[in-house]
Amino acid sequence: MVCEKCQKKLGKVITPDPWKSGARNTTEGGGRKVGENKALTAKKNRFNPYQTSFEKCRICKTSVHQPGSHYCQGCAYKKGICAMCGKKVLETANYRQSST
Repeated sequence: MVCEKCQKKLGKVITPDPWKSGARNTTEGGGRKVGENKALTAKKNRFNPYQTSFEKCRICKTSVHQPGSHYCQGCAYKKGICAMCGKKVLETANYRQSST
């Protein structure tokens, strides 16, 4: 769960989604260029398998598997915050969530 501002920072996959509604990587609407080589244009969002270590979650200290994120997905959902910047996204006061 990320905020509107951090939505742009998320990586895009090479293959287009089969479901066109809501997909970020389709050719319609300016999402992807036709004939674009994603290996050359998306160097900053590429996965590096030789990276020494992943970042740790600031709350529970587990590994975060999304580049640029500071919180794991579980902690971000429980707190209702953006996984990348920590901004409050969702009001969780009336939610019935477990402690584990």
